[in-house]
Amino acid sequence: MPDLAGAVWPELPERPLLVVPLGSVEQHGHHLPLTTDTVVAEAVARAAGLDAVVAPALAYGASGEHEGFPGTVSIGTAALTTVLVEYGRSACRWAGRLLVVNGHGGNLDALRAAVPLLRAEGRDAAWFACGVPGGDAHAGRTETSLLLHVEPGAVRTDRSVPGVTTPVAELLPRLRAEGVRGVSPTGVLGDPAGAGAGEGARLLGGLAARLTAAVARWDPGDDGRLR
Repeated sequence: MPDLAGAVWPELPERPLLVVPLGSVEQHGHHLPLTTDTVVAEAVARAAGLDAVVAPALAYGASGEHEGFPGTVSIGTAALTTVLVEYGRSACRWAGRLLVVNGHGGNLDALRAAVPLLRAEGRDAAWFACGVPGGDAHAGRTETSLLLHVEPGAVRTDRSVPGVTTPVAELLPRLRAEGVRGVSPTGVLGDPAGAGAGEGARLLGGLAARLTAAVARWDPGDDGRLR
């Protein structure tokens, strides 16, 4: 899996699949790093073992719902949409396909706007979401387990505290009105209790397998998401 960051141009294959991890810089409770979503997106992109070139991650996303907490840096949906469109237009001058592997739910509106536009312009772009079915929403057991496997030194397990465990669907009206801080003073939507590296390895393996299968099918929906 060639790494774009360390490559020289003659080494790059002709018309490759270019995989771009997309994350965020936002609070993840008392125990997970601000770059958690980026770390997860990069790990999934690499664990899939695709015949692809992996680009440096786009580390800033649309995280306005977390701006009540220090450390969060959000560029917003409009700016992220523009970044993704211009990135795709440039990269697809030499890449045959472009795949964005997304680690943050707040980036979805930008992806749903940017990727269909790129496709309408004739560029073979798509995106994949690093979501775990049945997982908790933010900085709970799911993300904590993934980080304990991928980057255990970054997890402050002695500081972890639970957050609100109400299903996100029920919390959405308040999240939109008050942001995460208004709903969960700890910044956690879930409970990290019981998280472990073994569970994280299984979760990463599942995500990587889903990504591999989705790329093999390469069947983007109307919103550009690989199915």
